[in-house]
Amino acid sequence: MTRPTLFTDCTVATMESGRPNYGLIEDAAILQRDGLIEWVGPSGAVPGKLSGMAEQSLQDRLVTPALIDCHTHLVFGGNRAKEFEQRLQGVSYEEIARSGGGINSTVEATRAAGFETLVSASLRRLDDLISDGVAVVEVKSGYGLTIDDEIRMLRVARKLEELRPVKIVTTWLAAHALPPAFKDRPDHYIEQVAIPGLVRAAEEGLVDAVDGFCETIGFSPAQIERVFQAAASLGLPVKLHAEQISDLKGALLAARYSALSADHLEFLSETDVPEFARAGTVAVLLPGAFYTLRETKLPPITALREHGVDIAIATDCNPGSSPLSSLLAAMNMACIQFSLTPEEALAGTTRNAARALGLAGMYGEITQGAKTELAVWDVAHPADLSYWIGRSPLHMRLSNRNYM
Repeated sequence: MTRPTLFTDCTVATMESGRPNYGLIEDAAILQRDGLIEWVGPSGAVPGKLSGMAEQSLQDRLVTPALIDCHTHLVFGGNRAKEFEQRLQGVSYEEIARSGGGINSTVEATRAAGFETLVSASLRRLDDLISDGVAVVEVKSGYGLTIDDEIRMLRVARKLEELRPVKIVTTWLAAHALPPAFKDRPDHYIEQVAIPGLVRAAEEGLVDAVDGFCETIGFSPAQIERVFQAAASLGLPVKLHAEQISDLKGALLAARYSALSADHLEFLSETDVPEFARAGTVAVLLPGAFYTLRETKLPPITALREHGVDIAIATDCNPGSSPLSSLLAAMNMACIQFSLTPEEALAGTTRNAARALGLAGMYGEITQGAKTELAVWDVAHPADLSYWIGRSPLHMRLSNRNYM
């Protein structure tokens, strides 16, 4: 047990659900005890001082929940700068993938990299996110495409949590691409790698959720459903890359399985949004991929709003379609490209991102019972976080790890 701490002299954006205007409290104070928020409110209404209470002035800074990056491919080997050049010369993402580039080129580099090499490279990207006030990062497998290599990626991800003050959420994404060894045999790959590997990874305690790439250059809805059924038998939640370059109704498949999230969604049909909304699945938008691939087909933002779908924002940090390791930049992109408001962008990287990872109530809001995971900013208003490009105004992070 540690003594309670009262943070004073700050403006707080609680980001609580149902509270407009960021849940903003001016001249606020936050009381935490043992790594949890015990009280937040106006400084004039602080509960009677507790014996031995420590006080820390935040000197008129803004406090928000620490940010959450709910969709990354942070662990990988090599890079794909050459493919970036090809796309600028007019070659499509799909053409590159079908000619042996794309995900499979990263698979080769990832398989060839040693464990410590992958840890070191991933830490550089993770440190970028931490400098943006990020406290929770989802990390997917998907660049190994053998059972051993996929599991090794998850072990690297878990190692990152030991080396930095962040929570890492690990996602099994073996159904990401078809490796050359299984050319034209996607069903065999699902049977021999994706599902048995998932079972083994779950037995080793390495999996928090299960994902798949449901696309014309990935896997069919029927193949993904088999992976989802295996996840359900193991008691694991699912999420899905869906409707990025075509409309295969992957988002509706995800909704039928009460998925935590469906991600990308550029080609989600407006007529499918009501059914999608009924499942309560979070829509994760990935503006870094939209920008890098120079897409023009926008996700159905208006329909998602009208039907009350929670929208999250993430970097999709990966070497091919989103070489982006700044969540603040992703927030700006979401506002510019998708016409989100700064409040929606911040909700998308706090409260809604927590929901997309099954962490609602513990992360992403400054409310009683939530973890003391806070970002303290040298800005006057939350909109500043989506406004400036290329500079992080983070003053410091306050982590529950320091108060337990």
